Amino acid sequence: MLQLIANILVLLIGLLHVYILVLEMFLWDKPKGLKAFGNTLEKAQLTKVMAQNQGLYNGFLAAGLFWSLLVSQPFSYYLANFFLGCVAIAGIYGAATASKKILFIQTIPATIALILVNLAWLANH
Repeated sequence: MLQLIANILVLLIGLLHVYILVLEMFLWDKPKGLKAFGNTLEKAQLTKVMAQNQGLYNGFLAAGLFWSLLVSQPFSYYLANFFLGCVAIAGIYGAATASKKILFIQTIPATIALILVNLAWLANH
């Protein structure tokens, strides 16, 4: 049961990063993207390429999290730990440099998932 909960959380965090990819790569200078990131149209137009690059990185995080759900143990465990760790660290940096809300959107869920993934691993080994 713990493994199922951990996997669901990993999936949800992966889906969140797909959503962030869409916001940053395709909606950055559209009303939904402007609202999500608190940007003006002028600032969004100036930073669009940078945001698209960030979106691509979020896509790689999502791909890694999905990959961790598709392979067998122990590789699944290693991948989940690596990519959730990347998400948590990126969230800490983002919270320190861009917006405190990133801590709640990215870091805390990734940290909870890391704890659950590792508890599930310990329970099964």
